[in-house]
Amino acid sequence: MQRWPVLLFLAWVCFLFFAGIGLFMSGFLLTRIELASSSSCSDPLVPPPWERQSLPPGSCWAPQRFSKAVLVIIDALRFEFARFNPAKASPLPYENKLSFLHHLATSQPRHARLYRFRADPPTATMQRIKGLTTGHPPSLPTSIDVGSNFATYAIQEDNLLAQLVQNGRRVVFMGDDTWEGLFPKKFFRSYFFPSFNVKDLHTVDDGILQHLYPTVDSGEWDVLIAHFLGVDHCGHKHGPDHPEMAKKLTQMNEMLRSLVDHLGNDTLLLVAGDHGMTETGDHGGDSEKEVNAALFVYSKTPLFGTGPPEEPEAVPQVNLVPTVALLLGVPIPYSNIGEVMAELFSGDGDAVSAALQQLSVYHINAKQVDRFLHSYSLVAQDLPAEQLQRLQELFSGAVEEHTQLLAQVQGAALVPPELESRLGSLISRFQQYLREARAVCTQSWARFHPLRMVGGCILIAASCLLCYMASELATASDSFYRSCLLYPLLWGLLVAGLLGLAHVFTQEGLDLLLVSSWAAAASQLGFFWHWWGQHPKRAPLVMLLVGKLHWDGRLTVPEGPKQQLLGFSSYRREIWYLLCLVAMLLVCVRLSGFFHQCREEIPQCRPSLFLSPLASLRNARAKNLFYLLCVALLAGLVYAVRSWLRHYGNLNSSDPLVLFVRWGFPLVVLCIACYWAVASSADDSLGKLQELVQVAVVAFPWAVYGLASMGLLLLLCNPMTVFAKDTRESAGSIVTPYLGVPSSEVDFLHVIPQIYKRMQESQKSRLERGSCKATVAAYGLGSVYSAALIIALTLLGFLLMLLHSERLSLAFLLLFLEAFVLLHIHTRARGLAGDAEPFSVPWYAVISWLLAASQFFYSTGHQPIFPAIHWNAAFVGFHLDHSTNLLPAVLVGANTFASHILFAVGCPLLLLWPFVCEMPSSQKRKPKKEPREELQEVEEHMMEMRLRESPEKFSTALLQLGLKYLFVLGTQLLACVCAAMILRRHLMVWKVFAPKFLFESLGFVVSSICLLLGISLVMRVDCAVSTWFSHLQLR
Repeated sequence: MQRWPVLLFLAWVCFLFFAGIGLFMSGFLLTRIELASSSSCSDPLVPPPWERQSLPPGSCWAPQRFSKAVLVIIDALRFEFARFNPAKASPLPYENKLSFLHHLATSQPRHARLYRFRADPPTATMQRIKGLTTGHPPSLPTSIDVGSNFATYAIQEDNLLAQLVQNGRRVVFMGDDTWEGLFPKKFFRSYFFPSFNVKDLHTVDDGILQHLYPTVDSGEWDVLIAHFLGVDHCGHKHGPDHPEMAKKLTQMNEMLRSLVDHLGNDTLLLVAGDHGMTETGDHGGDSEKEVNAALFVYSKTPLFGTGPPEEPEAVPQVNLVPTVALLLGVPIPYSNIGEVMAELFSGDGDAVSAALQQLSVYHINAKQVDRFLHSYSLVAQDLPAEQLQRLQELFSGAVEEHTQLLAQVQGAALVPPELESRLGSLISRFQQYLREARAVCTQSWARFHPLRMVGGCILIAASCLLCYMASELATASDSFYRSCLLYPLLWGLLVAGLLGLAHVFTQEGLDLLLVSSWAAAASQLGFFWHWWGQHPKRAPLVMLLVGKLHWDGRLTVPEGPKQQLLGFSSYRREIWYLLCLVAMLLVCVRLSGFFHQCREEIPQCRPSLFLSPLASLRNARAKNLFYLLCVALLAGLVYAVRSWLRHYGNLNSSDPLVLFVRWGFPLVVLCIACYWAVASSADDSLGKLQELVQVAVVAFPWAVYGLASMGLLLLLCNPMTVFAKDTRESAGSIVTPYLGVPSSEVDFLHVIPQIYKRMQESQKSRLERGSCKATVAAYGLGSVYSAALIIALTLLGFLLMLLHSERLSLAFLLLFLEAFVLLHIHTRARGLAGDAEPFSVPWYAVISWLLAASQFFYSTGHQPIFPAIHWNAAFVGFHLDHSTNLLPAVLVGANTFASHILFAVGCPLLLLWPFVCEMPSSQKRKPKKEPREELQEVEEHMMEMRLRESPEKFSTALLQLGLKYLFVLGTQLLACVCAAMILRRHLMVWKVFAPKFLFESLGFVVSSICLLLGISLVMRVDCAVSTWFSHLQLR
């Protein structure tokens, strides 16, 4: 069997797809050029009337209104959480809990105000922090930045914290440690707490409260930022409609009440949510409840010239940056596109003086945005020239009118009614300019790279075509691997080397993505070139592909010997059996729909109750019943697997792997059951029992990790589950009552009958066997390949079920049942069709297998949207935060793509299962034969050992199966890529098509890697079988 050529060929094909995905992604995911410039006090942006007179000390661009500011960020503070409705008699757990904000706003209307704080998608914490400090949306209004929550990167662009530090302000931070990665060495003092453990509701908040009031009272700060996480984590763990949310919001209310008592008159208080949350407590998308956060502004000195409006005003989050900067007397960050909240600059004067002050800050804001647009347009061509020209005209007209108006005011040429009208009109013009500038930037920062996108599509499409052609042409000959693998690889390496040398001589930066893409394209060209050279007179590729996929040889007579057809009764029995299997498949598909997750585009949809953990159930009886059901079905899975292995003789030996299946599997089930028990009751335990539960919540998952790893290691070291019984000539031992040789007649009388009996048994055995030689009876040898795969899949299933909520184990059991049914349908269908090519897996089997993988992606509570990601999986077995970002990413990825992993690893079963199950045609009743002929016929039913009779066909079959699997996967990927490229300007591109492309790409990567692992396991078993036979021959 040619093992390495098969694996290398499949790995090369995977590389071709990866190169196409990377090239398309580099052209599709939006980028915005970040400017290295930063604002400073010396910039000529000071407007009238301060351009000809000095500003107060400690002020830049505008007079400083506050010397201190406290920014309290309550993560995931949705607007409904902060709004108070006294008319509600029975509010929900998240309603009317922040009563202190309502008290301040009603009792001091000119000192306090509540706003709707509109967040830009994606509504992930790190991206919102960027928006709150830089004054522009994240570089990608897509979902790619969400993955950066695992690895935050320092903000290099000019931002509010950099301006504060640059102008000598002392910034103190406490809370979410995400800020540490974004703003390293920017804080005068900091208290960071681990943030990623969404099950922990109290560590961050309690840590902040421990330092908050002493820090405020010390006065050793100018800006204090406190980022609370309890509300967000409570939403993730329980959802907003839960008593724990009421407790958390009440705690925040008391914190704000105490904090206001500690503030001075020169301090500005800002209470903000970085984003909202859905009804399930998730966020990351752009639904109304996710982008609709709250902002509360308060000062002990009057802030507003008028009372609040009847309905709170909606303010984009980026508007906070220029507002806070000018209120504190520091420059606005260079790349800000936010609009200043001018009502905060009204002061205590009359309406005219308030309007003049607002005009001044609008003038500064407009000059700063105009400078940014001018600088950005010099280095990038994203912004349309005609729109820039229109913005320039708006800006110039507003500035000119402002200058004229100030001159008329100083000359007392305008009476108050006319002046107020002119001031209001001019404010509207500045607002129009700033809002249109922001809209132009937001719409134009879709910097797609069409050539890279088209190149990625071509690479993926060519890889699909290569998979199909190679699956049809694959043979085990050396010439095939030389022409279809070696030569294309040499072409790719040559092109990569030439590009590398070109970069060396030109001294330009080496773009590894482009180099790998060109190398992939060159290797593909080499494959097609050699194929065309060997088959110059073949039909065009498109006609060949369409004809083959449509007809699949139905118009031709299959080559090879025909199998004898079944009798009518047997045929009818097989048809009924097949119909029963199809009915079971339909039942599985229908039942899997009970584990669905909802998308926000379907408001009437309600997510499945099975998605929530048992800890969220308040009914103790229902919790216990579900727990017992989950544990019973998990034990049933182990019983079914062990019964199958025992049926085929794979549990008879005493090898370590067999012993692990006997005793390790029940132990794994016990650990999972114990973990589910303690996790579902962790919130109910008190005192010392709470500490014990916390230890158990970590210990039991680690026990499962360790046992599963041990089982996989044993499987890799010795995957043989075969028990050999040697029936060759063996004299055996004769029992005697004495030691040594017989020395008397009595001794001979005892020995001779035993010798005679042994001779009779030997002669009888020879007569029964005829001329056949004695053999070794090997139990489980006929299913040795499938047994290894089933053991591996069971262990992986244990791990993946552990990463999901308890009740989703029911979905995994449906997954295994449906896979079992699909394998039997495939086997029975081939038997009924009299398939003469047992080494070839038909296309319909591969397609149905992959459709089941996609089906159970949704039926395990997932959707291709980021709010649906199960972030809790990152902390199964971990009580505190992770030291690295790799492990949580792996755990969340395994949770998300669990069905892809299981079906990809189990893909070789499509080839092996028909050999494990006796073909119906081979069980046909035949005429009575001689005993010797019957014995020979029985020996012909060797199940999977038939694969070893033709090792070349075996390796070719594995290669063809892998290529077919990659072809169908690649076709799904190509459809998503084309949809994303064609609809890249669609309104729903970042809501539907971009997330779908990203999930499909990651799913392809996971599936292809797991496919290689599954085929590698089969080859490892084949190597072990070869070693077993070689040792057997030496006996």
